[in-house]
Amino acid sequence: MSNPALENTIHEILDLKRMREELDATITALEDSIKAVMGDEELLTAGAYKVSWKTFTSSRVDTTALKKALPDIAAQYTKQTTARRFSIN
Repeated sequence: MSNPALENTIHEILDLKRMREELDATITALEDSIKAVMGDEELLTAGAYKVSWKTFTSSRVDTTALKKALPDIAAQYTKQTTARRFSIN
């Protein structure tokens, strides 16, 4: 399917994604500067703002190890889904 009329829309999407990447990089740099000030502290107050940077633990299933050790059980509990992926190249 060819639709030259959508070229401007696609160009705008790509520009916005580029800007988002730049904003994400700026946000990450600013967050890192706050983390550098915090050091090992978990809480910081800055005027009306409270910043927390706390350690937490999460548990996840190691599916690669499960498939290797118990492939039949891994297959029994594996659920397939179908979706459409949108991409612009």
